[in-house]
Amino acid sequence: MDRRCSGAVVVLWTISACAGAAGVPGQQDTSVFSSTATPSDSTDGEDTDGSTDGSTDGMTSTPSSTADPTDASMTSDPTDADGTDTDAPPPGCGNAIVDPGEDCDLGDANADTGPCKTDCTNQVCGDGFIGPGEGCDDANAVDDDTCSNACVPTSCGDGSINGGGAEQCDDGNGDDGDACPGTCQSAFCGDGFVYAGVETCDTGATTGTCDGDCSAVACGDGFTNAAAGEQCDDGNVDPSDACTAFCLNAFCGDGIVRAGVESCDDGNGNDGDGCSSSCQFEFPDVCEGGNDPGTGSPWVVCAADANSAWVSANSSGNYHPELICQQLGYATVGQWGGTCGNVCGYCEGATSCMATGQQIFDFGAWQGAGNCGADGLGQIMCFTVMWTCVG
Repeated sequence: MDRRCSGAVVVLWTISACAGAAGVPGQQDTSVFSSTATPSDSTDGEDTDGSTDGSTDGMTSTPSSTADPTDASMTSDPTDADGTDTDAPPPGCGNAIVDPGEDCDLGDANADTGPCKTDCTNQVCGDGFIGPGEGCDDANAVDDDTCSNACVPTSCGDGSINGGGAEQCDDGNGDDGDACPGTCQSAFCGDGFVYAGVETCDTGATTGTCDGDCSAVACGDGFTNAAAGEQCDDGNVDPSDACTAFCLNAFCGDGIVRAGVESCDDGNGNDGDGCSSSCQFEFPDVCEGGNDPGTGSPWVVCAADANSAWVSANSSGNYHPELICQQLGYATVGQWGGTCGNVCGYCEGATSCMATGQQIFDFGAWQGAGNCGADGLGQIMCFTVMWTCVG
């Protein structure tokens, strides 16, 4: 016997040199020892007290090193107990035979974009590969991004709000006249689409036919549309205020009398024609009429210019002629007389301010006294009379 193997112990070491000592010729002893053996007598009479004769016979063997727990020969893959790569296709994948562990096998026709992928699994939506019948495959379960869970690219009009936030709405139709037009953005004034029942127009901006609030242009709607030629719009069509019924700024000479500001407006800026360039009366208009401030008797202007006016009783009554002349812009009375019942005439057929008769003043020049007394408003002339205003 080889004395080097007698009683020898190696911790965590497979003894291969002592095959014969195990009694099985040619076979390795796979025993592993975990403790140090006690020295024993050698065949040559070695003392049992552990002393030696100077030789290596009977020497106790001591491990020369400690096993490394991270040694690759002693560490296994936690995901693969037998050392096989579980990510790899089955061993026979690609042989055109569906072997155990395979879903399919088309041999050389296996392809990640085909019905049978290169790992011999069936093509499915969500695997990250765009296979037959798929328009996309983003390998996720999010249905409102650009690729649906059915592996169909999402689009405006498919009835699902998607596109990764690009859509605000999607009612599944292409109607541009509802709350969700074909852009899949919520309808709003200015989007260029007429929202039925809400908007009357939508040109995308204020135009000559459409206001900025998507209503048709109309003077008086309260929206000043410069594109339609409006200078103002006060929400009404009162022709006598600062904004006319045509939505133009009022001015003297526009032919419209502005209430509280103008006493006349003859559409021009001329003086001496009865209405001054500042739109104030220069003299009364023919057929302008009124009532006596004291008695209420009616009167009418038969003729007028910048120097004088002919005023007649509009039938009969009591009048304060001086006061009426002053109201018309003149200083006093010139001449006066009777009418024989005519209006703007003297003892003749039918006359009026539009068809005047004779100017005959049979009472002569005004002397400051009427024929019917006086009151607190001044002298009174009465019945069928007429007079002139001067100054």
